[in-house]
Amino acid sequence: MASAQGAPAPDLSVTASRRLLIRPVAAWVFGILGLLSYNWWVLVPLRPGLMRSPNELFSDLEVTGQPFATAMQHADLLSGLLLIGAFLAAGNKGIPGGRRDWFAMMVFAGAGSLGGVFPQVCADGINAVCRNMEWSFRLPLQQYLHIVAGILEFAGITVALQFAFQRTRNQKTRIANVYRYLARAAFVAYPILGLAYLLNRLGGFVEPVFFVGFTAMVLTQLVERAHALRSSPVKGSEA
Repeated sequence: MASAQGAPAPDLSVTASRRLLIRPVAAWVFGILGLLSYNWWVLVPLRPGLMRSPNELFSDLEVTGQPFATAMQHADLLSGLLLIGAFLAAGNKGIPGGRRDWFAMMVFAGAGSLGGVFPQVCADGINAVCRNMEWSFRLPLQQYLHIVAGILEFAGITVALQFAFQRTRNQKTRIANVYRYLARAAFVAYPILGLAYLLNRLGGFVEPVFFVGFTAMVLTQLVERAHALRSSPVKGSEA
């Protein structure tokens, strides 16, 4: 059927196919850039003296006034926004039962951005005065917003892992195996993280283990969702 100007009407199936090719690419571009920004912590060992104690948390480095604090805050904000873009591009309808972990990953990304918007006002990991004031609720609201954002960040990706593990537990794929290994690692690592936070000991060594695990979770989700977009055109076009 020709248009009013005599030109042929666009082929909707071709347009949809192009969109399905663009979306996985966009998801990966946003995702990789987001993870590079998220993992700014790997640069800390390159600057001796930046982390003053093995008990110090990486969020303590973002307290305003610390060296590179503003850059770190911006990296957290940018990371969350880019990961939101990645999961929006990947969609939430390409995987049966995958909407719940998609939504939880969005919570993870959004909370990460909020952590950059509301950095801590003092270093509770190594400053006893700051820690005491924090526990007695004598610090500005910003400190507690940062704490809530951190809790939501960890909770979001942990819930996403639980949902992903449950829906793939009877599968024998590589994706299912990754979720299985991550779930087992989380079962062991979370009690250690809890002790590190409660005792204010060795947080600088424990947190990177979770950052690596979170990165693996994001990559696995993107691999799974990008594959679903490419292999299920009809479903992917509805996402």
